[in-house]
Amino acid sequence: MNLSDSWTPGQQRIERRSAAEAVFHALRTAIEAQEIPIGTKLGSEAALAADYGVSRSVIREALRSSAALGLTRTETGRGTFVISHQPTQELVLGTFSSEDLHEARPHIEVPAATLAAERRSDEDLERLSGLIEQMEHEDDPAAWVDLDTAFHAAVALASKNSVFNKVVSDIREAMARQSETVNLVAGRRTPSNNEHRAIYQAIADNKPQAAAAAMTAHLSAVQDAVSTIVRSI
Repeated sequence: MNLSDSWTPGQQRIERRSAAEAVFHALRTAIEAQEIPIGTKLGSEAALAADYGVSRSVIREALRSSAALGLTRTETGRGTFVISHQPTQELVLGTFSSEDLHEARPHIEVPAATLAAERRSDEDLERLSGLIEQMEHEDDPAAWVDLDTAFHAAVALASKNSVFNKVVSDIREAMARQSETVNLVAGRRTPSNNEHRAIYQAIADNKPQAAAAAMTAHLSAVQDAVSTIVRSI
């Protein structure tokens, strides 16, 4: 099929509740059922948004998750193309994979949380507390993902270690894409909020070992969710 051909679904409009999740699952189902041939160019964000009755940001979120599963690829200036009927065995997160993050994050964020519990300032605690409060009251999934990565960056900042701070900054985009997909597919927003609060509390209480344990538990839970997604595809 010519890559310039566009595909737009002739399905019922998606309800606003869990819109990104609904769009993602609709696209994923159609692709895996081979209703959309490999090489097909999907409709533009505007066309898909009109067809599903959602915003372009919802479409963008769903397309990022389909790309993370290796089903589609978005090319700047050209559009989004179906590249596989079967998801990859790990999430593709830009220049990194979910396995890359799984191997690296415990060696970065656990010691960062440990140092944060020893070195945090009142300003650090205020920043972390504010982010948690916003996350717990945020309804928009994309905004929540931004807050999620901001929280992890704030922990690294509180460690007062410039290397940890720089590395977390460098992988922040991949962390965001992983968070977006995990929360879209596995619904981990509430558990993550609770885990973040446990990390914050240990840092606030100047308990390095507890902070390390809380961060370890959080990263393990995220990886369990990733593994569940991979096993299900």
